Amino acid sequence: MTARPSLLIVSFSPIASDARVLKQVRLFAGRYDVTTLGYGPRPDGVVEHLQVPGELASRPPHPRLLVARAYSLLYRRTPEVAWARAALRGRRWDVVLADDVETVPLALATKPRGGVHADLHEFSPRLHEENAGWARWVRPYIVWMCRRHVRRADSWTTVSGGLAREYEKDFGFRPTLVTNAAPYVEAEPHPTGSPVRLVHSGACLRNRHLDVLVDAVERSGADVELHLYLTPNDPGHLAELAARAEQVANVVVHAPVPYDELAATLRGYDVGVHVLPPVSFNNAWALPNKIFDYVQARLGVVVGPSPEMAEVVRSTGIGTVTADFSATALAETLRELNPRQVDAWRAASHAHARELSAEEQEHGWADAVDALAARAGLIPARAEDPDPGTTAGSGTGGCA
Repeated sequence: MTARPSLLIVSFSPIASDARVLKQVRLFAGRYDVTTLGYGPRPDGVVEHLQVPGELASRPPHPRLLVARAYSLLYRRTPEVAWARAALRGRRWDVVLADDVETVPLALATKPRGGVHADLHEFSPRLHEENAGWARWVRPYIVWMCRRHVRRADSWTTVSGGLAREYEKDFGFRPTLVTNAAPYVEAEPHPTGSPVRLVHSGACLRNRHLDVLVDAVERSGADVELHLYLTPNDPGHLAELAARAEQVANVVVHAPVPYDELAATLRGYDVGVHVLPPVSFNNAWALPNKIFDYVQARLGVVVGPSPEMAEVVRSTGIGTVTADFSATALAETLRELNPRQVDAWRAASHAHARELSAEEQEHGWADAVDALAARAGLIPARAEDPDPGTTAGSGTGGCA
């Protein structure tokens, strides 16, 4: 019989390729017996993986229940939730780490001995607020989950200060921060040449307005190349963007690379670019993993005036912030680029790579989960660990 505490990590995502959740698995696998529940193959290091059938991801919710606001029944009948409830029935873990709002009711229902920690990747009640249908019908359901279940978790983390403040304002709990930082990489910045090689990696989504990057390069007339590594989240939009890029000589769209190969791929470039128009609350307060990926690749960084991203860039000197989110403003920034300036940004990325690494950020998860395990008497409590019960929910709510 093992003396190590048991930890269940629940995420309705392909965990083996989900960068944030995979960092959680790697962080805890050495000290906990980790079981994962999610889509896709078993991640390395876990004692067990409960694989949600892939076909469940594409099944829509029950619209009549959504319209009727029969939210408890709707949640139980959501296909992936129903499958997970059956898979977890009769089993109990010491601590459960629930990723994103929709897994928290399920985590609470398992009644872990130490409690539930909720890692909230976005401000879920405003996730797709630019979509009128979503805002009218789905948002109230997400708000219900937050009020009824998420606030009853024992501790919480999220990715940026703006999101943490909104959770506190709307639901009364204040998550601590664990940014989407990338693992530390031993690397040296190479000299910047000509043309300056720009790169953007990430999801191909319409609300990210990636055409702004292409338009800016075309308008700038600058001695730059832009390389896009995009996952096909919206295949139709990706095809449109690739067709647009073909019209610009110095823009190339590449297939995405596995996350484990991303750092090495990015090191072939000079500047990482991310100009994200604030078309939604989550876009406005985003602090995405790609900023930290660029730092670990020892690149300079160009961002739009998004508050969280701009603060990181300005406080560390790793790059510059455009005047606004338009192609015109980005084009003006690109015209001013020169190898000497970019080399200075890259030197700053090198200087700050350790402090901006995942290893520094992951203490937030470790502190929260260890505090719950200690509360259950499973590991010794540390002097600096707060008692989760003094500031958090009861952790006893079932899956209604």
